[in-house]
Amino acid sequence: MQENPPSIPQPQNPLHGVTLEAIVRALEARYGWADLAVRIPVRCFSHDPSVNSSLKFLRKTPWAREKVESLYLFMLREEKRMQRHPG
Repeated sequence: MQENPPSIPQPQNPLHGVTLEAIVRALEARYGWADLAVRIPVRCFSHDPSVNSSLKFLRKTPWAREKVESLYLFMLREEKRMQRHPG
């Protein structure tokens, strides 16, 4: 029986410990499905979008998942910047 390796702390990785579902829900809450479909033009965001259909697609499509993770990181940077310099 194979054991899982111990979890390695990743303090510099903002995606560490964040599930794909949490990322999709945060992006949908921030941008909405319509804006997500413009920012990342994939059918799971533009045609009858839902968290479940998006997760199913993103888990099978590495290039789309990378774009979603990149947009999430951009959103985090923007939020941090807005906290430091409120408008």
